[in-house]
Amino acid sequence: MANPPQPDVWHVICLCADWCGVCGDYRDTFERAKRANPQARFSWVDIEDEAEVMGDVDVETFPTLLIGHRSKAHFLGPVLPSAEHISRLLASLRAASPPPTAGPQADSLLKRLMALDPGLGAMHRGDV
Repeated sequence: MANPPQPDVWHVICLCADWCGVCGDYRDTFERAKRANPQARFSWVDIEDEAEVMGDVDVETFPTLLIGHRSKAHFLGPVLPSAEHISRLLASLRAASPPPTAGPQADSLLKRLMALDPGLGAMHRGDV
């Protein structure tokens, strides 16, 4: 059963592919970032298994993160494979007033992912 939506929670979604060796190596780093940021919800999405939901969003570099709050995407792009980098990025977005936006395409992707599961907890790869 999926967790109920939590509107004040920031979502950190890793967009990766099962075949990608970099993504496999990144999984432990993403888990460390999750443990360091218990106030955020971390999810892992296989972009090929969720190709329909991904729509026209083209992930060119792995790892790529989508970070959002409520229905607004505030970051969509590749990141350094470092848990500390994820923590700093999340902290900077949370501290910004208002936080930057990642654009309408990223907002639309976040909304589609949230419609797939409002708690973002039961997607193909699910919570990390």
